[in-house]
Amino acid sequence: QVQLAESGGGLVQAGGSLRLSCTASGRTFSTYTVAWFRQAPGKEREFVATISGNGEYTYHADSVKGRFTISRGNAKNTVYLQMNSLKPEDTAVYLCAARGSSWYPSQQRSGYDYWGQGTQVTVSS
Repeated sequence: QVQLAESGGGLVQAGGSLRLSCTASGRTFSTYTVAWFRQAPGKEREFVATISGNGEYTYHADSVKGRFTISRGNAKNTVYLQMNSLKPEDTAVYLCAARGSSWYPSQQRSGYDYWGQGTQVTVSS
C-alpha cells in the first residue's frame, strides 16, 4: 500500500505561484508513476500532469503546459507541482495519484490505484 499526502495549497492572486507537494509513505515510491489531478466544484476531475518513476518522463495537460511543471524530489518519495502564472480558472482541489505499473501517461482516473485527500488551491482575480 502507498499512502499519499498533498500539501502546499492556499490562496494566491492571479499571476502568482504555488508549489504543491505529494509525499508518499509505504512502499518504494520511486518506482511509481505519479500524477496530479484537479477538481473544481461541480466539474469532473481533470488530469493535470504525470511523471514516471525515475522522473525521466513527464506529460502535462494542454491547459497547464508552459505554466505548471511536475517533478520528483531527490529522495524520490515526494513529487512536486510547480504552478506559475496562476489563473482564477485554476481554482480547484488538487489531488495526487499513483500506480505501480510501468510508465504510461494515463490521463484517466482509472489509471491510478492510490489517491491522496487533496489540497485546495484558490486563485483570486
